Amino acid sequence: MSSTCLPPAQPAFILRGHSAQIHALHFTKNNARLLTADADGWIVSWNLAFKRPVVVWKAHGNAVLGVGSWGTDRIITHGRDDRLLVWKLGIEDESTLDKTLPVDAVEASNKLPWLLHMLTVNTLNFCPFAMCRDGMPQVLSTQKVLKDNNMPEPILIAVPNTIDSGGIDIYQLPTQTRAANIGADRDITTGMVMALSILADSTRIQVAAGYESGHTMVFVQNDPAAAFQKLYSAHQHTQPVLSLSIAPSKDTYITTSADANIAKHPFPSGKSIWNTELKTIKVTSTKHSGQQGLSYRSDGKVFATAGWDSHVRVYSGKTMKELAVLKWHKEGSYATAFAAIKPVTTNITSDQLFEGQIGHSAIPYSDQASEEETEALVKMEEQSSALGTVQQRRDEKARNTHWLAAGAKDGKVSLWDIY
Repeated sequence: MSSTCLPPAQPAFILRGHSAQIHALHFTKNNARLLTADADGWIVSWNLAFKRPVVVWKAHGNAVLGVGSWGTDRIITHGRDDRLLVWKLGIEDESTLDKTLPVDAVEASNKLPWLLHMLTVNTLNFCPFAMCRDGMPQVLSTQKVLKDNNMPEPILIAVPNTIDSGGIDIYQLPTQTRAANIGADRDITTGMVMALSILADSTRIQVAAGYESGHTMVFVQNDPAAAFQKLYSAHQHTQPVLSLSIAPSKDTYITTSADANIAKHPFPSGKSIWNTELKTIKVTSTKHSGQQGLSYRSDGKVFATAGWDSHVRVYSGKTMKELAVLKWHKEGSYATAFAAIKPVTTNITSDQLFEGQIGHSAIPYSDQASEEETEALVKMEEQSSALGTVQQRRDEKARNTHWLAAGAKDGKVSLWDIY
């Protein structure tokens, strides 16, 4: 059958529960959970094996701009109430927290995850935070001094500058200190920072930024005591940059804008870091303005955008050719997220935490139990074990599915199983 005869793709599932537009999505817990965030400040954590909410809370008093995860049990939320928050939310915490969806909630529950950190940040720009592992040697040595086995690796958080909306602040967690600052460009009128991405290794920190003017730039800091230097600048958009993402290969990044262009740029690294002749790799006019919520799949083969026209588009990571247009939402789409490919396989202890019923039940045997009672107890154990096996398989299938999630103005999240 030719591709022209195939029916339009349909989502595998629709997650309903938000009463406001979806602003951010993030897969966590090895793809076992999906975090969805909306314009009213609500966060929902969904169990993807059963497509049911496991934790719901109102994290912010205004719209959520971004959501992410840090380590195995920390969730980061960034709201328009000028706060970036870090919450403790492990699998073991889910049973004690509220599960009432925003559409059903009369008022916000006071059962919140444990708040670990809070940063006051600039959210005038509508720019969500960017984060990466902090690999600088002095930071790692500090972590070792702490000797806290429960503390995840230090991370860097990039957000627009608190005072200068064209500048960038970089914070370090868990210390909550401002590690660096990138000033607004004095030679080019860029306007506000609209999108950010950050990478760090043992020798340098690199930041890619997109601006209100349509410019994009890459900055590098090779020494913690030195100022950031601009490595690359391009102006391939006539409208504000709406989103950007560094490719998993870490050598290129993509920008989308309020105009119809999608551009691929070099992300200088290694020997090319001081190449003064860096040029934009490719610009594609899609004829569809307002594509945002850009996300790469972890293997780098595809990336997706959410469109103001309500369509979700999937592109080739190599050629930038449009591969699929996913049409289900009737109103504008704002966010996309891919589940990671080849997630880390968890051991049986983790599976027990996820499902809670794996393994043999603790049914006590009595020395005086009759033959009929013993047979009944054995049968109950077998049924419990079978139930646990089914649940384990469902969870494993959900974690290994190539999910693409999309959120829209209608408050719904569509889950697609593609490529």
